[in-house]
Amino acid sequence: MTANGLLQLIVFCATIALAVKPLGGYMARVYRGEAKIARRIVGPVERLVYRVAGVSPEEEMTWSKYALVAVSFNVTGALTVYVLQRAQGFLPLNPMRAGAVAPHAAFNTAVSFATNTNWQASSAEATLSNLTQMLGITVQNFTSAATGMAVLVALTRGLSRKTTPTLGSFWVDLVRSTLYILLPLSLVVAFVLVSQGVVQSFAAPASASLLQATKDVEGRAVAQQAIVLGPAASQIAIKQLGTNGGGFFATNASHPFENPTGISSFVEVVSILLVPAALCCTFGRLVRDARQGWALLAAMVVLFLPLLFFCITREHVGSPALAGLPVDPAGGNMEGKEVRLGVLGSALWATATTAASNGSVNAMLDSFTPLGGLVPMWLMQLGEVVFGGVGSGLYGMSMFVIVAVFVAGLMVGRTPEYLGKKIEAYEMKMASLVILVPPALVLVGTAVACVTDAGRAGVSNPSAHGFSEILYAFSSTANNNGSAFAGLRANTLFYDTILGVCMFVARFWLIVPVLALAGSLAKKKRVPRTSGTLPTHTPLFVGMLVGTIVIVGALTFIPALALGPIVEQLAGARAGAAP
Repeated sequence: MTANGLLQLIVFCATIALAVKPLGGYMARVYRGEAKIARRIVGPVERLVYRVAGVSPEEEMTWSKYALVAVSFNVTGALTVYVLQRAQGFLPLNPMRAGAVAPHAAFNTAVSFATNTNWQASSAEATLSNLTQMLGITVQNFTSAATGMAVLVALTRGLSRKTTPTLGSFWVDLVRSTLYILLPLSLVVAFVLVSQGVVQSFAAPASASLLQATKDVEGRAVAQQAIVLGPAASQIAIKQLGTNGGGFFATNASHPFENPTGISSFVEVVSILLVPAALCCTFGRLVRDARQGWALLAAMVVLFLPLLFFCITREHVGSPALAGLPVDPAGGNMEGKEVRLGVLGSALWATATTAASNGSVNAMLDSFTPLGGLVPMWLMQLGEVVFGGVGSGLYGMSMFVIVAVFVAGLMVGRTPEYLGKKIEAYEMKMASLVILVPPALVLVGTAVACVTDAGRAGVSNPSAHGFSEILYAFSSTANNNGSAFAGLRANTLFYDTILGVCMFVARFWLIVPVLALAGSLAKKKRVPRTSGTLPTHTPLFVGMLVGTIVIVGALTFIPALALGPIVEQLAGARAGAAP
């Protein structure tokens, strides 16, 4: 790694670290209703939203009502996006004259954006109108992210309250997440991106003459290229901050209209981890013990940094298949990467986007080295808890905390406790559902795709790499990430349907047990702290938590990874070493 590359990483990490405490503290004040300056500015809009929606902000909900309202609201959003896609040919703001999206593709996209996954099996710039992008995709980027934050806040109330059946109001948590946090941050990021040249326009596509004429799929000569314009900056801002990831352009953050400069690239990649990292501080403030939030953040950093450096080093050494050939390896593996972003910028983005359940990309992950590509795949398979999606990553990490506390309690023969609440059989069942359902979706879905003709038909690469493409697709959708290896032809009835089901189950099946666990904890009394209470803010517990996450991920996915990227690495090295 060069000195310049090391400096980039230091500035990146320092920027995130410096923002965690002020942003996390602000978000805690928002959810407590104590952000006085912000309330004076945004409060009238918030109250207007409640009046128009017919919502009483003082009415609190039980966990079951909170879950029902959250799921119903997001299902309604998915239906809205589906209808917009099917009817966009008759609606305004359609300069490309895009027609109706196929039913299976519309279903997949609608579920994808409503679940904060943002998996895209087709090119949005070629298939979606500006109206669909704004009213459908961008709105869901806000609401799906705000839903994850709302569920996290409900969980913190379950941990901090005692002997109460309620967890707050979903509507209040949703509105405050949107109006006080996501919207202001998105406006700032969008203005910065526009200043760097990111497109924000309603103009029709621009036309440019090709340097060399070509032919289309029907054999007709093509001398002009249509360059799509549109309201991109506003969507890119929330897609990064809300850990959404769906791209306005097909090539996502490698497109010069989406990511034109070094400043825009830095702002976008920092935005991926900004809110998930700061929410750790928010968590500590809301449970009235700041040390708990710092412990969770420390566990995330301990997992993230080694995997980041491993991915960077594997991409710097180049592809093992080229070993022994007259190719200069000094530049690293540049296949599928933007020259202006380089190996380090691509590896940093790939690691951050899969750690944070974001899914946006600035390089072709399908072209990463086998072990370089293993890093983003495994980060997703760990359950998207290393930062993870806004809100969802932290409540997923909390489920691993419950398991770690339970195991520690068994080791010393004491009833496990977390933040003064006893962890009993019911809580363990709910936490186990959250941890085990996504791996089951990944492995079962991959197996079905590998043994069916429809599944194998989408594979464009043979052997281990083709298996990696399938495994990555299900790892991405079943963990609500949305990135892809991109070598898999996924825009088919089979993949659109099965991946859509995975996204839906992985999002809402997890939200329900998390809220059930929160509701159970909220009803319990607080247990007095004694000398036998396990401290959950110490380096020892951080190590236990990291070990629990790694062991669960390793035991679950090492056999599948051995069939994909690991055997591909060994086969490539052997082929490169052959005379």
